[in-house]
Amino acid sequence: MLKRIRVILATIVFALITLLFLDFSGTMHVWFGWLAKIQFMPAVLAMNVIVVAVLVLLTLLLGRIYCSVICPLGVMQDIISWFNRKKNRYSYSGEKKVLRYAFLVVFIVFLVVGMGAFAGLLAPYSSYGRIAENLLRPVYLFGNNILASIAEHYDSYAFYHTDVWIKSMPTFIIAAVSFVVIAFLAWKGGRTYCNTICPVGTVLSFFARFSLFKIYFDEDKCRKCSKCSKNCKASCIDYKNMTVDYSRCVTCGNCLEQCSFDALHFGMRGKKKAEKEEKKQGVDEGKRAFLLGAALATTGAALAQVKKKTDGGLAVIEDKEAPNRTTPITPPGSYSAKNMAQHCTACQLCVSECPNDVLRPSTDIMTLMQPTMSYERGYCRPECNRCSEVCPTGAIKPIKKEDKTSIQIGHAVWVGHQCIPVMTDADKEQETVECGNCARHCPTGAILMIPLREDDENSPMVPSVNTAKCIGCGACENLCPARPFPAIYVEGHEMHRVL
Repeated sequence: MLKRIRVILATIVFALITLLFLDFSGTMHVWFGWLAKIQFMPAVLAMNVIVVAVLVLLTLLLGRIYCSVICPLGVMQDIISWFNRKKNRYSYSGEKKVLRYAFLVVFIVFLVVGMGAFAGLLAPYSSYGRIAENLLRPVYLFGNNILASIAEHYDSYAFYHTDVWIKSMPTFIIAAVSFVVIAFLAWKGGRTYCNTICPVGTVLSFFARFSLFKIYFDEDKCRKCSKCSKNCKASCIDYKNMTVDYSRCVTCGNCLEQCSFDALHFGMRGKKKAEKEEKKQGVDEGKRAFLLGAALATTGAALAQVKKKTDGGLAVIEDKEAPNRTTPITPPGSYSAKNMAQHCTACQLCVSECPNDVLRPSTDIMTLMQPTMSYERGYCRPECNRCSEVCPTGAIKPIKKEDKTSIQIGHAVWVGHQCIPVMTDADKEQETVECGNCARHCPTGAILMIPLREDDENSPMVPSVNTAKCIGCGACENLCPARPFPAIYVEGHEMHRVL
């Protein structure tokens, strides 16, 4: 019964968290965005004392149930391990204390020195987020586009096309390598990653040793058949001595299901009457099931428009390339590059949720995989605050839509020699072309068109940027027709300013 309850809850939680990363309409976040915020490391970094306290109390009550129900990476390992149908393939092994604590120390050092992205390489939720965003999401979007093509054929708009693209090759490679390593360990050894590498598992193990409800032996019934040890994916049951290493047990219930002699129980342990080991007193299995009211209905009304390149059949439109920014741009609500580096674990949830294709993982070694902004595919719309709503770690603080237009994350810079009016004015054989796209679409009115030469009435009009009013949204950069590099682009600010 314990295993059944765990599997049902774990399946629901895993499916919903996965859909948070796959869903591109924003519907899932409205209902289930809180699932990202109850993950252990994001709650710690966001200083969410209530969530951390609840998870610690849950561990003190039921053991490391977090690892087998709430943590998506833990559930993913169970799924992979389940596909290996070889029976009785595990065996008891001692705790690898040196490795466990070494990884924990490295993890803490990364956090203390402000290298959250490197800490994110070990954090379980962040690792799964990168796997879902980089490996599962493209497949999901490709399937959506197939359905959209079919629906379009029947004049239906139940689905709509979305762009499928790799936002960062280094992050994609890291996600792929992480998946292969974790999948191999799960296939061969079950919970090897959780009990050797995962820092969250190591932290929770301190509390799990003192959990109120535990799996324990009834020594009078045990025949030492070893089936419990051979089916324990945490390799924590020593059937010879009839003991369980509670620091590694994830309360999965596999051993209870496999025991043929009713020698294993889950409940409160009584005081031992003999001298050697603690003896159990008959306690019914206390099962606490937290219920998730999950009614999943996402039939998708179109929340975004299909993005197409329209060239009228006259010419191929050249793709834009990102300009070389001296200072990277961090999302509104992150306040500063330092805050982002300290709190972000590069889970990629904000990247997957960005409806404007502005956020993408950084390729800089110091901020690797953390979100940075670029405007080749869209711009940061003043009415959108999705990234600040979904961030579970506090790297991007919640901001209101009405406050966003007063947050200056950067400022526009004009590059004269790439501007179309300047280029055509210099070419004596070509008629001067007027543009003004940047000024027309600036939402704050920070760009004005002025004559290139004040004393020439035939001088082309070029943009002049008022950096005091510019918020760095990137509308000018995105809508600039110059190719491949825009004639106006945004430089980021290390520290955001409020206008």
